[in-house]
Amino acid sequence: MPAPGQFARRDIRVIQDADGTSVVVMQTMVPAGSDKIWAEDSGGAGPVILLLHEGVADARMWDPVWPALTASCRVIRYDVRGYGRSPAATENYTLLGDALTVLDYFGVAAAHVAGCSMGGGTAIELALVHPARVTSLVLLCPGIPGYAYPEDPAVEARFDEAAAAGDTERLVRLGLEQWGRSGDDSFVTELMRTAMRAWENEEHFQQQGAPVYDRLGELGVPVVLMVGDRDNPGLIASNEAAAQRVPGCELIRMPGVDHYPTVRAPQLVTEAILHHVSRSPQRAVESQSGRSREWDV
Repeated sequence: MPAPGQFARRDIRVIQDADGTSVVVMQTMVPAGSDKIWAEDSGGAGPVILLLHEGVADARMWDPVWPALTASCRVIRYDVRGYGRSPAATENYTLLGDALTVLDYFGVAAAHVAGCSMGGGTAIELALVHPARVTSLVLLCPGIPGYAYPEDPAVEARFDEAAAAGDTERLVRLGLEQWGRSGDDSFVTELMRTAMRAWENEEHFQQQGAPVYDRLGELGVPVVLMVGDRDNPGLIASNEAAAQRVPGCELIRMPGVDHYPTVRAPQLVTEAILHHVSRSPQRAVESQSGRSREWDV
């Protein structure tokens, strides 16, 4: 593993915390094989949280919750290869492998992990394959490899038609019909548009992770799963089924929220993450007991 910053460009800033403490904030390009991954480390001495973005956005999806999370925690986020500020991949890679690369680069042995959609699937795989690296999980509308999602040939045909015509704006509209059902928002539209640019490269180089749905009962860390009632119906069904399989899982339903929870309900997401992180030792006991809880907010 290269030392932090080796062969990488770093943008390091020193800011003053509320109590006057100096905190080093780092944005850098992390070496990942022949490629590089853009990553940001807020610094600080609080609990470490790793944020994993969804496949219809990039790490900017965490912007609405970043200030509140970094006020009391050390928070790390990054763009998957080809997304946001990370260059396109030039070799095969896995999402799990890149998550480990980022943790190792910043010298983090274990972290609380919050993952959304695609990032939620990576978070689950990380907790199952490397349980010592994960302290707790917050899963925001997670995509769950191994779950039998229903197919929708009509929707797929519309996407194929727009792609064949090279109609980017139509593709964006179709994507928002599926995942941005809470209404027009310029930031959500921009996240969708830029994410789409990564999909062709992703399809070529990203290797599928292991199916995890049938292993959810093996999770031994505290888990909170949050899903909005405006999300894709198939996704909602998968999340409800997953919550029943995870020992001690806390299911939180978010009214009026689609597949962009950090944009639609940033305060709720922030409070859930910080509350979960603050009481993870108690939640670990509840997880081991197998009890689950469900909340409508």
